Amino acid sequence: MDLTPWEKVKLARMPIRPTGLDYIDYIFDGFMELHGDRLYGEDRAIVGGLAFLNDIPVTVIAQQKGRNTKENIARNFSMPHPEGYRKALRLMKQAEKFARPIICFIDTPGAFCGIGAEERGQGEAIATNLAEMVMLKTPIISIVISEGGSGGALALGVADKVYMLEHAIYSILSPEGFATILYKDSSKAELAASDMKLTAQDLYHHGIIDGIIPEPPGGAHNDHEFVTSQVKELISADIDELLGLSVDDMLERRYQKYRNI
Repeated sequence: MDLTPWEKVKLARMPIRPTGLDYIDYIFDGFMELHGDRLYGEDRAIVGGLAFLNDIPVTVIAQQKGRNTKENIARNFSMPHPEGYRKALRLMKQAEKFARPIICFIDTPGAFCGIGAEERGQGEAIATNLAEMVMLKTPIISIVISEGGSGGALALGVADKVYMLEHAIYSILSPEGFATILYKDSSKAELAASDMKLTAQDLYHHGIIDGIIPEPPGGAHNDHEFVTSQVKELISADIDELLGLSVDDMLERRYQKYRNI
């Protein structure tokens, strides 16, 4: 399916694409959601908890979009507040304590930039996640399933293995924001999408991600079972590989991965 970058942007944003919870339901067994950051409150833009993958206990964290306006309002359109990232980090540290692999599903236009989020330390929360994930002593796999925007996506993206779905996007900000800043005209978003090199194919070519997960004709929403089976097979193989490494070797590989990008 040969699409332009802008067509991929529009496809990645389609509300009928599988969401984080869809992947959790299809891939994992016994998911038990955990709530709150133990500092301020609960953020429904990020879902996280415990589950089993092929009888291996894992921690799963996903940015969650809604299917309609009501659900998107409840999920803040998948734009997390600081407490969402702190909840994610709390679950990651818990996973490290009990030697559980971590699987993250990335799907956000970016971190929420409201006044309250800034007052509660949005930048610090994202930066702390980046610093902590580099040194977590347990395997981490991150998958961009639709839209990966800015630091809001990167806060779950420092992993041993990073993948994107075939028609997902991953960028420093939205094409509209890029066009507004660089071209002083938000209507040039289509041009920006091309210039930003935000597709899975571009990012794989430049060594930013480790692989591309195929989608069925027309996009992931046309065959959930096909896409989720691809994801499950991939992360199952990676977990087996990563669990076979010593902690020191795993951390050194992770360090070298980001040192060389």
